[in-house]
Amino acid sequence: MDDLVVKSASAGQPRDTEPMPQQLDRFPQLVARYAERLHLALSPGHQVASPLGAWLVLALAAPAATGSVRATLEDVLGEPAQAAAARAGRLLAEPHPAVAAAAALWTRADQRTPALQAWESGLADVVERGAVPSQEGANAWAADRTGGLIDEFPIQVDARTLLVLASALATDVSWGTPFDTVPAAELGADSPWAGRVTTALRAPSIHRCFLALTRDAGTVAVHAADSADDDPLVVVSVIAAPDVAPPAVLAAAHRIASDHVAGLAPRLSLFDLPLGEGHAWTITEEPTQTHARDGREERFAATLPAWSARSTHDLLRDPRTGFAEAAAALVPLLPPQPEGFAVEAVQSAMAAYSRVGFKAAAVTALGIRLAGMPPAPRPGLLRRAALRFGRPYAVVAVAQQRRRGPWHGVPVFSAWVAEPSEA
Repeated sequence: MDDLVVKSASAGQPRDTEPMPQQLDRFPQLVARYAERLHLALSPGHQVASPLGAWLVLALAAPAATGSVRATLEDVLGEPAQAAAARAGRLLAEPHPAVAAAAALWTRADQRTPALQAWESGLADVVERGAVPSQEGANAWAADRTGGLIDEFPIQVDARTLLVLASALATDVSWGTPFDTVPAAELGADSPWAGRVTTALRAPSIHRCFLALTRDAGTVAVHAADSADDDPLVVVSVIAAPDVAPPAVLAAAHRIASDHVAGLAPRLSLFDLPLGEGHAWTITEEPTQTHARDGREERFAATLPAWSARSTHDLLRDPRTGFAEAAAALVPLLPPQPEGFAVEAVQSAMAAYSRVGFKAAAVTALGIRLAGMPPAPRPGLLRRAALRFGRPYAVVAVAQQRRRGPWHGVPVFSAWVAEPSEA
């Protein structure tokens, strides 16, 4: 992994911008907007990520930025720096019942300039503070904050590390109603995975299924399952036609997930579609006895594979992530160094979708270290597994709060599922 190397510069004073209350309700759209640009920046293929985890780190760093760097960060975040930092603090202070959330700022004692302390003092109290730990200490933090789902901190931490800003998100929930298992052949005769696994998941009737027409991906099939919580995590799977590019499907999935939680998801009537085969469904018609007022009744069934994924994302590989600007905002807070600074920004993420539940976690870290000794390369984590509906599709896990708290409708994790695993 190549480090971004920047030279130190003088720190400026960030301008004050008050949070805009009118923007609070559109936060799910801000995260979906950032998710679209993040997934465009990531390597293609089977993967999982947490755009929200990355957004939190950028939001906490943003008040340190000035000038054009601040303007770029605000464009990436979708709102003013101070508003984004305040929102991040609120999300961390009022976590969703189904999502563990944490953030930490670690600094070396000899690097604590007045500029750094001024920025730090503006962060929410819930952001953990402390000295830069050992690698073992950083690993332990990641494991503790994710319930053991991620046991290795995503960047190297050692004596040359000057500052680390990190976030951690994790969920491990059971479905309100578990899936049944069926032969993998039920994924469809043309499914490339029907011969690779022997079992798949059949959604119970209480799960929500529908077809929707989207701007990004055309007509898609949708399945949504809720966790068994009063304020559930809703995991939404969306499959589009095979010729639709993955970023477009992911963008559509984020919009559908947030709209679904808000009760606004656009649904197509099966009576407005032709009988027979669609790209991911079959519509049939038969006489029945119904109490429906118009005499028309619609029923859905869905078959999905189980899946799992582990991903490691270099967040400095593509400028669209915003992490180069976050580094440029924080470097000037540190004392000048003749050799300059080396920067790492990495997210480690995992997810698993099974018959009984869903678990996912992400640790996102931005680290600044003395240049001259780049981190030793380490093997990345990538487990091939998991796919749904019989060929690649998008998954978004979105938080729901019945009393419309700060997490309501916010996408927490997203995935592009391209490989199945046994149910």
